Amino acid sequence: MTNPTPTPTTKPAAPASTRDRLLDAAAELFYREGVGVGVEALCRTAGVSKRSMYQLFDSKDEVMAASLERSALAYYQVFLQCSADDERSPRARILHVFERLEESAAAPDFRGCPFVATAVEVKSPEHPASLVARRSKDAMTAFFQQEAERGGAEDPALLARQLTVVFDGSSAWAVVQAQGLDGLAVATAGTLLDGAGIHP
Repeated sequence: MTNPTPTPTTKPAAPASTRDRLLDAAAELFYREGVGVGVEALCRTAGVSKRSMYQLFDSKDEVMAASLERSALAYYQVFLQCSADDERSPRARILHVFERLEESAAAPDFRGCPFVATAVEVKSPEHPASLVARRSKDAMTAFFQQEAERGGAEDPALLARQLTVVFDGSSAWAVVQAQGLDGLAVATAGTLLDGAGIHP
């Protein structure tokens, strides 16, 4: 008698690692409640012990920085999403960033740009999370500059910094006013692009 052929089974998804659970909890808590959230609350939300956390990270500051670093990739995939075969004009690619910001700002759980919010809260420019925030904002500015150069702007570096200021200012305005942007960010960015000669 032969053994029956085993029926293929779908393997259950691997459980999230302790590190992943900590970083997921940190991203959620620090964005929603601020960086003052304590280690006990962080570990409780993540479902890990403080001992386990300190085996992976030397401090809460390191958890914060690592969480922000990991969030950056997903964040900019949303805002700076441009594939290799993207044939949109530089103007359209830049305005896409502000269109996505408008969509995000309309959500009830919007708390602004996580990188700006973190840097403002931690205060120190040398804090590990501040360094991550700065690199992340520099990546956005570099994207704007690249598109400004493609669009023929006279001073792409200046325009890129101006667009970053509009993005961050618009994010902060939406949080302070507790309301959506209603086209304000897109219109302001469009005015800058018009002035730089980057037309549709």
